[in-house]
Amino acid sequence: MDVELRPVRRDDAARVAVLLTQLGYPTEEPEASVRLSYWLDDPESVLIGAEVRGELAGVVALHVCPLLEVTGKWARLVALVVDEGKRSKGIGRRLVAAAESRAKELGCLRMEVTSSRKRDDAHRLYRRQGYEDVCERSARFMKLLR
Repeated sequence: MDVELRPVRRDDAARVAVLLTQLGYPTEEPEASVRLSYWLDDPESVLIGAEVRGELAGVVALHVCPLLEVTGKWARLVALVVDEGKRSKGIGRRLVAAAESRAKELGCLRMEVTSSRKRDDAHRLYRRQGYEDVCERSARFMKLLR
């Protein structure tokens, strides 16, 4: 499959909405457009798209944060989605590799991914790319602010 990796653009909002909906986050185009605005305007955030035959077939979202305890930064893979009809064809692997490459360029020392326990296919992808599930060593606390 011929895949072109490229930056996500504002005019990708309709396809981003479809992809997010497939990922389990129902999204309409106007909402996707707003989200793209704040992602694309943030210098510490990166959106990489995978285009197949002129159509956006996948997206990876990466955010970079500075570290205080050591000199450097860390990256968080915030979202990864590949069109349902194009999964298991290497697109996700290429998107993750592109995100890692960009994170290294931005001075990141490590990359973090969080994923719902129900996403077994995604977990296999991450493990194959060298990610380790560290949930037994590290806790994750969350609090809703709204």
